[in-house]
Amino acid sequence: MALGEGRWRATALTRGPWHPEHQHAGPPVALAARAIARAAAARGFAHLARITANLLRPIPIAELEVSVQEDYVGRTAAHYSAQLAGDNKELARLSALALRDTEFALPAELAGHALPRAARPPEDSPPAVFPFLQGEPGYPELVETRVAEGRMFDGPSAIWFRLRYPLVAGETPAPIERVAVAADSANGISAILDFRRHSFVNCDLTIHLLRPAEGEWVCIEAQTYLGPRSSGLAEARIYDADGLVGRAIQSLVLRRRE
Repeated sequence: MALGEGRWRATALTRGPWHPEHQHAGPPVALAARAIARAAAARGFAHLARITANLLRPIPIAELEVSVQEDYVGRTAAHYSAQLAGDNKELARLSALALRDTEFALPAELAGHALPRAARPPEDSPPAVFPFLQGEPGYPELVETRVAEGRMFDGPSAIWFRLRYPLVAGETPAPIERVAVAADSANGISAILDFRRHSFVNCDLTIHLLRPAEGEWVCIEAQTYLGPRSSGLAEARIYDADGLVGRAIQSLVLRRRE
């Protein structure tokens, strides 16, 4: 909910899996990405090619403030940073690269083209259910999910996401908003630790985009890797119905649940 002057109030639809008073990081990162994308577009940079979110603290389901800074603007590329704050604390710090979008004719028969696609399109993929907050307001209600490959929360998988509600009431979500809301779930949908006994919270999220996602559906094809001690890594390919859109990566902290 917009409160004016860069201030927003989150709803229960943003509730995540780790604490009943904390948001899933996807929606607030998407909100900050929305602000960056609008600032870049105003300067003629239509393609948000990379966004990195450093998640400094848990993000409460409460009033938030988003601010954007223009770090450097060149002829073909522009760099931005943003802060997400609440209760007089910085909650997340973001950086982004925006590119000026121009026509470019690709040579015929390039290696790797046509772009790879998800294992199955959304219309041929069965419904998926998140193993948390079932029947309660939260992230699982915010998004519709379908399984393109594998099984959710049981190793490598590819899951289609579609927003059931707009990120901001009354607006059609922009491509970066759809992608960011979904991409932060890579560590969950590809989980290899028992969710009931372990937490594997991500401390960051980096998204690289080859092109803007088209249409309502975004597919996250993810895999989790665990280090020998208490760290992990989740990486993902991002697709739309036409093929590869980009990649995402998260750094994970592994803990046993109390």
